[in-house]
Amino acid sequence: MSAVLKPGSLLSEAALRQIDREVAKYPADQKQSAVMAALRIAQSERGWLSKELMQEIADVLQMPAIAVYEVASFYTMYNLAPTGRHKITLCTNLPCALSGANRAARHLQDKLGVGFNETTADGAFTLKEGECLGACGDAPVLLVDNHRMCSFMSNDKLDALIDELRPAGSS
Repeated sequence: MSAVLKPGSLLSEAALRQIDREVAKYPADQKQSAVMAALRIAQSERGWLSKELMQEIADVLQMPAIAVYEVASFYTMYNLAPTGRHKITLCTNLPCALSGANRAARHLQDKLGVGFNETTADGAFTLKEGECLGACGDAPVLLVDNHRMCSFMSNDKLDALIDELRPAGSS
């Protein structure tokens, strides 16, 4: 496929090369199969997925922009708006709820001063409500920045996590 860097492109040459590597994993007529990987690469580079960025991905993968948006809006790992430096996604599905997720949600909301889908005033944290994270036996669980799973989150563990992630000199 070999995506070409166009004037005004939102993606770097390095990101386009990464997307090319993902596209190469699929038959030539199935480029759209790399959409999740392309979204991950773009978000990693840009921080969030604007409509313009999703249009660029659609152009690269030769698929309708609405199809890219449908994927990006379905999964909580994709950010459709700017987020704080750290995104905390708390699972609130039934197994986690029965094991303390509602308590954990209230504790995080009180400690951070935000509700779900909100960002703290200092821009340090965005709190998201997530669907099943696949670790029901470790409930309540949360995901930090889409990469770090935290299990058995008591209030003390939540406090320690926030203290660890909070920028120095902030409160």
